Amino acid sequence: MFYVYILQSTVNRDIYVGYSTDLKKRFALHNSGKVFSTKPYRPWVLIYYEAYKGKFDATIREKELKLHAAKQFLLKRLGNSIGK
Repeated sequence: MFYVYILQSTVNRDIYVGYSTDLKKRFALHNSGKVFSTKPYRPWVLIYYEAYKGKFDATIREKELKLHAAKQFLLKRLGNSIGK
């Protein structure tokens, strides 16, 4: 399986979008400081994920969610599930 996920920083409320074949392991890497781009904003909370059978579909969705409009639409849908 391939997972597209959204994390939120508990430090500054930033949102991070990524994809991985092992969501638990990748999440642990983000929170342990081993991912350069997310290290300064730890800890992270997993607020959303989607599972895909194929890598192509997952990477297309990740790119879509990294676009401002698509990400904002999803965050609006999640509403109270995310910290403000």
